[in-house]
Amino acid sequence: MRLAEVSILVAVMVGVTSGHARDQGRAGTGEPARITVPFDPGKWKLEWADEFENGPAPDPRFWSYEVGYVRNKEEQYYTGNRRENSRIENGRLVIEARRDGFEGHTTTSASLHTLGKRSLLYGRIEVRAKIPTGRGTWPAAWTLGENRQQVGWPRCGEIDIIENVGFAPERVHANVHTAAYNHAIKTGKGASIDVGQPWDAFHTYAVEWWPDRLEFFFDETRYFVYRKEREDDSVWPFDKPQYLILNLAVGGAWGGQEGVDAAIFPARYEIEYVRYFKPAR
Repeated sequence: MRLAEVSILVAVMVGVTSGHARDQGRAGTGEPARITVPFDPGKWKLEWADEFENGPAPDPRFWSYEVGYVRNKEEQYYTGNRRENSRIENGRLVIEARRDGFEGHTTTSASLHTLGKRSLLYGRIEVRAKIPTGRGTWPAAWTLGENRQQVGWPRCGEIDIIENVGFAPERVHANVHTAAYNHAIKTGKGASIDVGQPWDAFHTYAVEWWPDRLEFFFDETRYFVYRKEREDDSVWPFDKPQYLILNLAVGGAWGGQEGVDAAIFPARYEIEYVRYFKPAR
């Protein structure tokens, strides 16, 4: 997703989101953009998971909320711990965008994050989800450096595991943002892949994060690789802990480029689980 820290009202956390992406593997090399890589559970050890089995609210041991109009000139007001916008339902986390006028805010939604509760550094981050669709929706699962408050964005680094914009519903996107490579200076690194109708079923969106590369997956298809070029925080800030964000935006600088269809509401982003693995020893 993209950064546009505007109209911050009551922001508990302020993040960033990415920009447009193109199909690519490792730019400028012969590395294939897409290959099939089945998940091998024997190579991984589960470090942390939330299976969203206990409700009615997201587990406060793991999740906090962003609150307010946070970024990207988006339409929604993010609420904190409001069941209409975030809840556990039938073993899933539901993030729901509504046009309900709550406390004078035309559109509401939720953004959950693990800052201060679960740190991520290397390993496999896996989100199994069914995304919403419709013009104006912008669901995402992504990470930011825990040092963002100290060094700012994009120096903290950002890993976008999954994004989708409703005006191009059949494509899912993966992106990386650093000081040297980001959408704000038109050097962003990323890829997108046409996956048919991702809103019709649950799919697994994952990144495998190694000390020298990031590999992004849609189900068993690896479709983007970002490699460490050199020892330089401007291109590789990913040797420090990050935290996970799950959010459903409406409109905004990217999601709203073709407007927002009032018929999308309520829009439901359903997450079956989040799992974080470390390589098995």
